[in-house]
Amino acid sequence: MNSMWTVMSFTMRNKLRSKSFIVTTIILAVLLVVGSNVPYFIDKFASGDGATKVGYITNEPGDLIKGLEMYYGKQEKPKVELVPIEAAGSADANVQALLQAIENKEIKGYLTFAPNEQAGFPDVTYHSKKMLDTDTQQSLQAAFQEAKTNQAIQDAKLTDAQLKLLFDPVKIQAVQISDNANGKTAEEQGTAIGLTYVILILLFMAVMITGQLIATEITAEKSSRVMEIIVTSVSPLKQMFGKVLGTFIVGLVQIVVLVGATIVSMQLPHNANSFKSLGIRLDTIDPKMLIFAVVLYLLGYFLYAMLFAAIGSIVSRTEDLGQAVMPVTMLTLAGFYIAIFGLTHPESPFIVACSYIPFFSPFILFLRIGLSNPAWWEIALSVGILVASVLIIGWLAAKIYRVGVLMYGKKPSLKEVMKAMKAYKV
Repeated sequence: MNSMWTVMSFTMRNKLRSKSFIVTTIILAVLLVVGSNVPYFIDKFASGDGATKVGYITNEPGDLIKGLEMYYGKQEKPKVELVPIEAAGSADANVQALLQAIENKEIKGYLTFAPNEQAGFPDVTYHSKKMLDTDTQQSLQAAFQEAKTNQAIQDAKLTDAQLKLLFDPVKIQAVQISDNANGKTAEEQGTAIGLTYVILILLFMAVMITGQLIATEITAEKSSRVMEIIVTSVSPLKQMFGKVLGTFIVGLVQIVVLVGATIVSMQLPHNANSFKSLGIRLDTIDPKMLIFAVVLYLLGYFLYAMLFAAIGSIVSRTEDLGQAVMPVTMLTLAGFYIAIFGLTHPESPFIVACSYIPFFSPFILFLRIGLSNPAWWEIALSVGILVASVLIIGWLAAKIYRVGVLMYGKKPSLKEVMKAMKAYKV
């Protein structure tokens, strides 16, 4: 047992002191800090002027222009600014005046109106040298729609009480029903989606980075023949579990640093206000999600760590490692992408079925726990299958490792590995 702890402590010291680990951790922390500030950047840019200046000729329909001015006058940060251009006397002269205003950068585009007796509302055309952006188009459509509605209301001569009933907004409160009758509010749902997305990314990064570290170190020791010296002092099984546990602690330290940097960044006053404006509140996080995040991280890590260790033990050259670990990498990517695509449909039959596949369940089960309400037996069954898979794969990985570390030359085939495992005597 002492030798296993020796391997574990050596692995920890070796990784924590390496420049690549320190640089990678710093880069990832910076990326996460930047990512946690994205809502603030969005809010900051959105709070700027940014209004598209749209021109019109002063002799255009007065009621219509007045309606547009009333619409944008009620907005704190309108996306469109109406700019009147003096009429030049004729249609052609008006067009030239509008074009000149564009050349002088007084406006970005201008509106023209053509009568439409059948529709009861003029046909509107927006002219500009550049394509009309979506925000400006939607803003203008909403403004004209309100102007058209107001015109229809005036023609109908509705009373003030009728107008109030007509314009009172319909409020829909979204509550997610759960088994304990305590539903999730809109804020809790937004927070759950954000937390689920972040933890899925962290889990994927942790599995990929630590798994690659394990496989790379084992293969490097084999290629340099250091493995032949190590096995004389430490049994292969203690060596494998020591490396897996040591790398696990290194990965855990990295995750703590990354999560800590993210939380500190999110708690800054400007970020707190931005997240609140998006309906994301950290005080609404369900503790159950954090508990399952830790449990599924542990199970997911050991499941894939054993696979990476077994594959690393049968590869003699680091150049062949990338191709050897490709199947495991594809499994990890598949689980991650299925979970990401399942964010909008967490209860689809495909997602539910994938939550019972052990290679996918660390990602998919957490998705379902965060965004839906799976029954307790579904969670227990998925976790049970995952635990059993970790034990079985750990047993197989141990058998492969103790014969693979001393197999040199070309990468052995599956048949050769199985034959060596049967011939190995404990």
